[in-house]
Amino acid sequence: QVQLVESGGGLVQSGGSLRLSCTASGSSRSMFSVMGWYRQAPGKQRDLVANIFSSGTIYYVDSVKGRFTISRDAAKNTVYLQMNGLKPEDTAVYYCNARTFFRSTDYWGQGTQVTVSS
Repeated sequence: QVQLVESGGGLVQSGGSLRLSCTASGSSRSMFSVMGWYRQAPGKQRDLVANIFSSGTIYYVDSVKGRFTISRDAAKNTVYLQMNGLKPEDTAVYYCNARTFFRSTDYWGQGTQVTVSS
């Protein structure tokens, strides 16, 4: 059974930094075609923040470009999100996502709260 375990959320002041980590337990090495981070603010839909493909291709939503950096350790099935220059509008629950090569199955983490105070 694959499980995504997240860590690294918390409360930070505007302009501060946080680093999120997500590791897939119960998985085989390099089984995911893409791993990424989504976020959901209260009353809003869950939106993609950034993702990274096994090829190395990276996508960022415009609002985080230049501030967030996604990276991946494929051998460990772990993905990271370094968040710098945080703003109050970044406040949300952040969810890790991983999609398998086989059958494109999606797995989700439990979510980690990120709160940025002004």
